[in-house]
Amino acid sequence: MGNQVEKLTHLSYKEVPTADPTGVDRDDGPRIGVSYIFSNDDEDVEPQPPPQGPNGGSLPDGGDGPPLPQPQPYDPRLHEVECSVFYRDECIYQKSFAPGSAALSTYTPENLLNKCKPGDLVEFVSQAQYPHWAVYVGNFQVVHLHRLEVSNSFLTDASQGRRGRVVNDLYRYKPLSPSAVVRNALAHVGAKERELSWRNSESFAAWCRYGKREFKIGGELRIGKQPYRLQIQLSAQRSHTLEFQSLEDLIMEKRRNDQIGRAAVLQELAMHLHPAEPDEGDSNLARTTPPPGRPPAPSSAEEDGEAVAH
Repeated sequence: MGNQVEKLTHLSYKEVPTADPTGVDRDDGPRIGVSYIFSNDDEDVEPQPPPQGPNGGSLPDGGDGPPLPQPQPYDPRLHEVECSVFYRDECIYQKSFAPGSAALSTYTPENLLNKCKPGDLVEFVSQAQYPHWAVYVGNFQVVHLHRLEVSNSFLTDASQGRRGRVVNDLYRYKPLSPSAVVRNALAHVGAKERELSWRNSESFAAWCRYGKREFKIGGELRIGKQPYRLQIQLSAQRSHTLEFQSLEDLIMEKRRNDQIGRAAVLQELAMHLHPAEPDEGDSNLARTTPPPGRPPAPSSAEEDGEAVAH
C-alpha cells in the first residue's frame, strides 16, 4: 500500500514517557525522540459473514450448491509462532505452547468478558490477521489503538468477532497498578495520527500496562550492538534467533510472523536464512539479523495504522 505522509513532527525527550514518576528510568541507557511519519492501511477490515445456504451452511462464492465445510476451531499452535524475546541476557517476553499455557486458551468475546478485570491486557487473534491488543478498562469496555486513533469501545465490538485471551503474563516487566493502567489508557482516548507515539495496538497496550518508553516510537537509540533477540522456536530441540536494535522493531517482526502464520515463517526461514550449524553447547541456537531484502518490520501492513520511524 505504501506510506502516505501525513505530517512530519518531532518528539522532545520530555515527551517520551516513563514508568518512573520523576521522569527518569534510572536503570536504562540514553533514549531519544525522533521525527516520524504515519502510514495508513486497511488490513483490519471487519469480516463479513459468508452467504448462507438453505441449511445454514456457507455457499461457495455465494452461489448455489452444497454447504462448504465449517472452519476448524482456532488453534494457536497451528497459526502462531512460539517465541521468546531477550534484552541482552534477560528474557522479557515469552509465548509458550507447553501444556497448561494460558496462550493455548482463547475465548469468544462474550466469554472473555467474564475473565477480564480493569487493567488487563487483551489480545484478539484470528488466522492470517495481525493480533489486536486492547486494555480492559471495566464496564465491558476496552481502549485500543485502531486505524490511527486511540478509541474507547465495547470489548465485543473491538474483537470484530475474533477470539481473545488475557495476555498479562507475556511480557515480564513489572506492571503498574490496575488503576494506573486504566488511567494511562483513558488519558489517550481520541489521540490520532500525528499525536500518536506507538506503532501498533500491542505497543500502545503494553505501554499502558508497563509504562516503558521502549514501547514508544523513538524510545531507544538505534546505534551500536543489537541488544534485542527474537528467539523463534522451530521445534522442541531447535530454535532460530533474529537480532534487533530496538524493541519496537522486534515487536513489528513478531506481529508479522503471527500474521503470515507458523508454516509461512518456517518456510521463509528454510528458504532465506540458511543458519550455520550451531557449535557444541550452543543449545541448537542459530542467530542472524532479518533476511536481506526485507526490513526488520513491515512499513505499511499493520492493521492498527502504523507509524514509521524516519
